[in-house]
Amino acid sequence: MNELLSDKIVTIFGGSKCSENSIEYRQARELGGKLAEAGFTICTGGYLGVMEAASRGAREKGGRVFGIVMNQFKGEPNRYLTDKVATDHFYGRLQNLITRSVGFVALRGGMGTVTEISLVWNKLQTGVLDKRPLVLLGECWKEVVKAWQDNLVVSDRDVSLLDFAADADEACRIIVQKSIGVTI
Repeated sequence: MNELLSDKIVTIFGGSKCSENSIEYRQARELGGKLAEAGFTICTGGYLGVMEAASRGAREKGGRVFGIVMNQFKGEPNRYLTDKVATDHFYGRLQNLITRSVGFVALRGGMGTVTEISLVWNKLQTGVLDKRPLVLLGECWKEVVKAWQDNLVVSDRDVSLLDFAADADEACRIIVQKSIGVTI
């Protein structure tokens, strides 16, 4: 466990239901590979979709992949994980996904992904987490965040804590540049 905490870990969030031929799967696979080549350990929720794609991309480049899995889930974790931590509750799972990481990338997903982004973002806003990158990868995010600003109490200052990336290259560059010096 202590060995894992010494790694530079990046958590990747995203939907579990995307197929192998979806843009999210392709982007997550490419991102996992690029981050592994840059020396990062990948952390995901450990199951299918974006989680599998990021894990697969990292493993294909010889990287380490850390999965935070749930004892309550019936499905098997994806086969690309090198390390697993099983949790009993969603909050414990979220805490494990967040507290280990020097940066975060989110791809399009469902309400689970929104929950993950919201929790990380709130922890950054309130100073519970020291500054680290939270990258939203994909075209959907600017419109989603604008809707949040239009309909919720989300300020420009809040949005300034986010980074937006059009592709895996840009997301990886942001993580590399903004995670330097972040300690856990």
